[in-house]
Amino acid sequence: MSDLEEKVEQLDIVDSGSDSEDSGFSDEEISTSNNGSSNNNSSSVTTSKQTVDKAKILQKYSDKIKTDEFLFKQKQLSKDKADRATVENVLDPRTIGFIIKLIKKGTITKINGCLSTGKEANVYHAVNDQTEKEYAVKIYKTSILVFKDRERYVDGEFRFRNSRSQHNPRKMIKIWAEKEFRNLKRLYTMGMQSPEPIDLKSHVLVMEFLSRGDGFPSPKLRDYNFADLDEITHFYYLMIHDIRYMFQKSRLVHADLSEYNSIVHQGKLYIFDVSQSVEPEHPMSLDFLRMDIKNVNDFFMKKGIYIIPERLIFKFVIEDFKTLGLDGVTHDDKDEILEFIKNMPKKTTEEEVENDEIFRSLHLVRSLNHLEERDFEKFRSGEIDVLKSLDAEGEKADSEDDEDEDEDEDSEEDDEDSGDDEDEEDEESESKPKKKWVERPVELKGKKHEDKDDKKLRKQQAKEEAKEKRKTKMKKHVKKKLVNKGKK
Repeated sequence: MSDLEEKVEQLDIVDSGSDSEDSGFSDEEISTSNNGSSNNNSSSVTTSKQTVDKAKILQKYSDKIKTDEFLFKQKQLSKDKADRATVENVLDPRTIGFIIKLIKKGTITKINGCLSTGKEANVYHAVNDQTEKEYAVKIYKTSILVFKDRERYVDGEFRFRNSRSQHNPRKMIKIWAEKEFRNLKRLYTMGMQSPEPIDLKSHVLVMEFLSRGDGFPSPKLRDYNFADLDEITHFYYLMIHDIRYMFQKSRLVHADLSEYNSIVHQGKLYIFDVSQSVEPEHPMSLDFLRMDIKNVNDFFMKKGIYIIPERLIFKFVIEDFKTLGLDGVTHDDKDEILEFIKNMPKKTTEEEVENDEIFRSLHLVRSLNHLEERDFEKFRSGEIDVLKSLDAEGEKADSEDDEDEDEDEDSEEDDEDSGDDEDEEDEESESKPKKKWVERPVELKGKKHEDKDDKKLRKQQAKEEAKEKRKTKMKKHVKKKLVNKGKK
């Protein structure tokens, strides 16, 4: 055992020596390392104190400092063209979201295939299984806009004076859908034959579906099979009645009325597609009305019936019942109004055709604010009559009245000549014939009213004079040299 103990002691001595040799550090280095560790501990203590102080400051002034901006990073929005990709030019993810909202609301429960496509929208068939009603869902196009002339139908509308946005087409289409919803609502509440509007979500409009009973829509006036000429004439008179009814009672002008925007449903004429309709106060309302009358006359004239002159229909629409000689008649007396339309004169002579051509080229003025500067002198002298004497009969009546007035003036002068002989000087002065008022032609001066040939000649002379001046004109670099020499 003694030998083993001696060997163990020797091993311990060797291990301790090897440790000291392997370490290679002196006592001084070890002491400095201990001092460094103590310094690190002190610095860590100071930093911890600083953080505590900062936390206390943040806690004290947290209600005055917006710390959310430092704690949370804002999410970066990623936009992609796929978000606006459409199916059938209308169904994009955003539009589908509006349709889902209508389904959740209970307006519709199922949407089916496309019924028709147009330049501004597509119409789809929808059903509500709970009420067993059919609806037409009109979805306006937002990606490929074929109909880009919407501004002139919105500009001047008092209802949309604060909601116009011409630069963003999506906002414009939202206003367009709202406009059709409000126009349909007005027509329906006023008793006009039109589809009932149900709901609106942005540019998705839900309205009543006019069906013929087998799941297909009722035919448009263009596709309707008329039985005979009497039925064609009946629908022609109904169309004229509806134009007046819209203008006078509903206070709207359709602005795109034709055989494509009217439906024959259960033997009645229905008017739809009123997104572009304007109020009579619109600056171009009378031009739109004249265009509607022309479209209606052109369609029914092709069907082979006698039509009423456009200018007479125009007067019938804008004038009240008293002026038309229908005292005691209201807008609800449909039979009496149709009888009056039936007795209106028809367009049978070439003179009537020419008068309609002239009427189409007239500058219709809604108010004095819309009168051009060059027409003020004519209006002041009475040459322009606003919305009066549009037919030849009125003009003849005016000329007859003028002749009667001249005759009365002549008779008064004869009576004055045959008076007593007292105060001859006064009688002579009174008996002198009055000079008739003669309108002198107004000479229009200035370049604005210059004749085309004179304008062309004046420009040619100005060019020749400029050409002659350029021959003797001093060149710029020569002039510059002379100016520099003069300065020296």
